[in-house]
Amino acid sequence: MNIAMIGAGYVGTATSVAFAEYGHKVYVIERDGEKLKKLKMSVLPFFEEGMEELFKKHSANGNLLFFHYIEEVIDQCEILMITVGTPSLPNGEADLSYVEEAARQIGRSMNEYKAIVIKSTVPVGTGDKINKIIKTELKKRNKEISFDLISNPEFLREGKALQDALHPERIVIGCETEKARQVMKELYSGINSPILFTTVKDAEMIKYASNAFLATKISFINELARLCDKVGANVIQVAKGMGLDSRIGPQFLQAGIGFGGSCFPKDVKALLALASAEKTPLQILQAVLDVNETQAQWFMEKVKKALGSLSRKRIAVLGLTFKPQTDDIREASSLKIIHYLLQNNACITAYDPQGTEHVKKIYPTINYAKTTLEALNGADAALIVTEWKEIIEIDWKKAKSILSQPFVFDGRNCLDASVMLELGYHYEGVGTPNLDERINGSF
Repeated sequence: MNIAMIGAGYVGTATSVAFAEYGHKVYVIERDGEKLKKLKMSVLPFFEEGMEELFKKHSANGNLLFFHYIEEVIDQCEILMITVGTPSLPNGEADLSYVEEAARQIGRSMNEYKAIVIKSTVPVGTGDKINKIIKTELKKRNKEISFDLISNPEFLREGKALQDALHPERIVIGCETEKARQVMKELYSGINSPILFTTVKDAEMIKYASNAFLATKISFINELARLCDKVGANVIQVAKGMGLDSRIGPQFLQAGIGFGGSCFPKDVKALLALASAEKTPLQILQAVLDVNETQAQWFMEKVKKALGSLSRKRIAVLGLTFKPQTDDIREASSLKIIHYLLQNNACITAYDPQGTEHVKKIYPTINYAKTTLEALNGADAALIVTEWKEIIEIDWKKAKSILSQPFVFDGRNCLDASVMLELGYHYEGVGTPNLDERINGSF
């Protein structure tokens, strides 16, 4: 099939590569001239492990083509897929301006039936709104052209987007006609994944509900970690015991310093804004957001207490992206931690294998290292903020010899506490007992 992908951001590019791999021809529309130029040169607009090879392969074989305007390709495509961004507005609502503009462009240029698929994350009711916009634009042209408006939310994990796009756990399709159903069946005919057909509104809600629930699990275990810290329980073991229950499962029960990225914070805020507009408060989700907003500061108070003071202390911040295998720093905990350290007059050296250039634009005055060991050299403490493999697996025995003081604060519980203690570190995780105190008889 021929697909027009409107928007070459994270979702649009990953989805385009996957559909190209399945044999479809994808016409990628990108209004940003600089980004479009790079795409035509086979340069990915972001880092995503494993995607570059397939991106270049299909750019070369003609399954991926890049254009500035939808008008250039609309007559050649059966499916028009909207994958533009929906960032948060100041009040938490999703900014639908890019989605609405894409709809207007479609209405101004379509000349025959199209299946119009919204893959962007949008609030419930957006499908109705987009339907009206397209019909309004057609009416201005005195055109009566049938089309189907379909919701097909994405469930891509940053760092594993290609795998998720090629082998989705489930495909959710919200549509209202048998014709739309058949078009989408044909689109996904080469993918062996369960397909759930729903209404458009159900599909829109499924996306928000899924992300909100995962965010809830994270904030639940993070808040529980604070209590474990007080009473001497180990949240890692607690989560392990909980996760053995098939009704709960182990996923997203890893305590840390909070969730970030382009989805969870934005989507939780948007769902809360929708609930507020409908006068139906979601109290649990508000608590999820509150815990996440304060988790990094709670962790930094632990660091400050252990070090006595942060003023003029040299702190190595290891990891800047919101998670490994991406260069995304949106809503990253590292930004809150750097802000806290600067407020407390600390001297910072940061390291990340992919996110450094992005953080430099926000904090240009702090020091940036080219390796983990360079960041640790002469530091009074190391903060593990993102669990990159190359950070976890450094020679921690060698690292101890170049640190000014052997303090390690593990914001992702990714190191073995007993091993770190054996090496002579003062090690603290999130919601894990201080082994130094246990050995000294404090517990």
